[in-house]
Amino acid sequence: MSKHPLQFLEIPRKDPAKEDAGERIKHFDEIYESYDGASAAAQAGRCIACGNPYCEWKCPVHNYIPNWLDLIEQGKLFEAAELSHETNSLPEICGRVCPQDRLCEGACTLDGIGAVTIGSIEKYITDEALKLGWRPDMSHVVDSGKTVGIVGAGPAGLAAADVLARQGIRSVVYDAYPDIGGLLTYGIPPFKLEKDIVNKRREILEGMGVKFVLNTRIGEDKPFKELLEEFDAVFLGMGTYKYVRGGFPGEDLPGVHEALPYLVSNVYRELAYKDDSVPYIDFAGKNVVVLGGGDTGMDCNRTAIRQGAASVRCAYRRDEENMPGSRREVANSKEEGIEFLFNQQPLEIIGTDHVTGVKVIETQMSEPGSDGRRRPEPIAGTEQVLPADAVVIAFGFQPDPPAWFEDFSIETLPSNRVLVATLGDYVHQTSNPKVFAGGDMVRGSDLVVTAVFEGREAAKGIAAYLGV
Repeated sequence: MSKHPLQFLEIPRKDPAKEDAGERIKHFDEIYESYDGASAAAQAGRCIACGNPYCEWKCPVHNYIPNWLDLIEQGKLFEAAELSHETNSLPEICGRVCPQDRLCEGACTLDGIGAVTIGSIEKYITDEALKLGWRPDMSHVVDSGKTVGIVGAGPAGLAAADVLARQGIRSVVYDAYPDIGGLLTYGIPPFKLEKDIVNKRREILEGMGVKFVLNTRIGEDKPFKELLEEFDAVFLGMGTYKYVRGGFPGEDLPGVHEALPYLVSNVYRELAYKDDSVPYIDFAGKNVVVLGGGDTGMDCNRTAIRQGAASVRCAYRRDEENMPGSRREVANSKEEGIEFLFNQQPLEIIGTDHVTGVKVIETQMSEPGSDGRRRPEPIAGTEQVLPADAVVIAFGFQPDPPAWFEDFSIETLPSNRVLVATLGDYVHQTSNPKVFAGGDMVRGSDLVVTAVFEGREAAKGIAAYLGV
């Protein structure tokens, strides 16, 4: 039975229900409900199957979006799950945390009247399929006898392990944290991604033959040389954990916190970890100023509110239109009571023994530069001080390669990103032929889905290198 040609008009876009802001700020659980089968099918049926699927091309992993939307409309859940996993190793996670408004949904032909709810349907497909017993079909996989050591259990490492397993290449994934996921687990708050979702993916990967060795820091607890001796190849997916400093006075004052340690400390508390090296950072009753307009800044905003902060203000040096963060996360922050101060550039963090405020200056947007982006220009005489008991610096992250890279001829660029091959059979191979790399440590701090893409591409390069 063919769909009605005007179904996209007759059935409006309808996102899954979202918990009221007044209630959701009282806990750290996910705030969105999930579709049921009928709702998912109805929303999937809004896709007009346009001849040139812009959504697919805008997606960094190039998901077969129109195809699995069609399968869901037909009620073919397991087939949709199989197809979804052909291009994405973590679809249920990307469905939750990707900025779809800037990617697939923003490119949807129907965006002007209500884009198809691609992210929510992607989340539904894997969540529901796993619940009903679907698992990746590994019956046709033949063990190649080859093994790969993977450093980092974040999205790039997990994606590489997934693709390698499907090629019959066994991998062992090492990570310094006590659970897998990297920033999926420790950087993204549970109100965006509950941690049992990541744990379920671990269960799936282990079922595919992937092994995890956690609480192990390569270069310290286990020498990198041992990995080169034990495995046929090594993949590096160590992410970016060094925060970008503002370069203004007062950043080192007590009460000023880096975004990542702040977020990690809250995840440790939520997961009831006992680790004295990760002290809990609590903003209950404090007036908080978050500096930065990306998704990490939004995570800090929304975490502080849930801790019971007296107020949370987010200062960003550009206007709202030029914020890098997901529009959805900005909207959620506003609903939860965060006050945004746009066109405010920090000049100095004020205080003596402890932070008392942030000195900012108003900006105006310049004409677009050669890169097409408008830059903020300070307006003289517009300085003001924002009172603050606590400040969070959320300007992003950059690669921080370990010293042992030099011992194994792993070259980096001036930006400290790892140098890899971008063309040829062995894509993502480093200057050490046995070592491959991908994710944020190669491209710089970016999205979960781009790390997934690079991990998958690197795994293909490794398979080619190993002759599999």
